[in-house]
Amino acid sequence: MHVSSAPLRRRSTGRRAAAALALLLWAGGAGAVELRTAAQDATAPKFVARHGPAGAQVVGLCIDILQAIERLDPELRFVGTQHWLPVPRVEAGLAAGTLDVACALLRTPEREARFHFIEPALFPANFYLAVRADDQVRVKDWDDVRRLGARGTVLVMHGFGIAQRLKRIGGLRVDDGGNDSATNFNKLLAGRGRFYLHRAPGIQWEISRAGMDNRIKLLSPPILSEGLHMMASRQLAPELAERLRAAIVQLRADGALERLRAKWEGELP
Repeated sequence: MHVSSAPLRRRSTGRRAAAALALLLWAGGAGAVELRTAAQDATAPKFVARHGPAGAQVVGLCIDILQAIERLDPELRFVGTQHWLPVPRVEAGLAAGTLDVACALLRTPEREARFHFIEPALFPANFYLAVRADDQVRVKDWDDVRRLGARGTVLVMHGFGIAQRLKRIGGLRVDDGGNDSATNFNKLLAGRGRFYLHRAPGIQWEISRAGMDNRIKLLSPPILSEGLHMMASRQLAPELAERLRAAIVQLRADGALERLRAKWEGELP
């Protein structure tokens, strides 16, 4: 009888990660350390504004991930999670050293030159092309998009790493003027773009929130898959980056990150 070794490997990795994290905590125990971050605009379900009796509160996949890290390493405290910033301003804060970390961002050469990416990735993201519901276009790869020429403009959000990624792929008509998904959906419907490229978890959330389930559809399969990482300021102390890495390794090993991703991918507004 064959028994899969994958669960054994995951348990072994988890034990090693837990031991490494315990050693780091013992070596660095000097009280609580605040890590400055921000809620990123237009990135649901990473960050979601939820309104209740107590007022507006930021929740989401990244909030859950940061809280999971805090539970593993109780001396780490993420501050700023209830303060919204556009992604370009988050990057400016990391570059200036006024922010320490940003949750779940796409790794690009442009960002690698300015920031530190903590390995491993928090979770994988599949990027889908959204089109008008009545569009019969068929796309297998980027060559199909290139062949459409002026009729194949790809919309992406302004300031997001995916725009840099597409420019490096080359030969594509990219419009990154829209600041959010709703703007890009309206551009699609107005014929000011053929495709809108965005990630899952997130794209179906945005379609439903905009009330466009019957007007916008996704082309399958995803055209691109990339990991999303914790991105840190170059000014973050190496020992803190290592503590974050150890916590992320343990959360991946025990399946916690995948469970959180699945939770928020399935939760629609």
